Amino acid sequence: MNVKRIIQLEGLAVFLLAVGLYFYIGGAWWFLLVLALVPDISMVAYMYNQKVGSIVYNLFHTYVVPVMLIAIGVWLEQRLLLEIGLIWGAHIGMDRFCGFGLKYDTQFKDTHIDRM
Repeated sequence: MNVKRIIQLEGLAVFLLAVGLYFYIGGAWWFLLVLALVPDISMVAYMYNQKVGSIVYNLFHTYVVPVMLIAIGVWLEQRLLLEIGLIWGAHIGMDRFCGFGLKYDTQFKDTHIDRM
């Protein structure tokens, strides 16, 4: 099995786990649909230039921030933070499953998974 397939399977696992937990805690389907693609707004930064675009895109497409939101949401018993973190994590997992990875500052198509 090649590395791309492993990353895609990891993404699928994260997506299924995040969506499963979201509905397990009673998250509303409409809230999931509304926020599901919000991280992709980060692509607007590419209008400035390639380097800034890749930095902003990667900030919104790494698991660090959603995992922190989930942890803080659980720790402080803040359901909204937990839900946002789960939706954000699901988005990243879905992207990885579809083959979209973190971007290099060379071209939008150059990702840590493969060249798209």
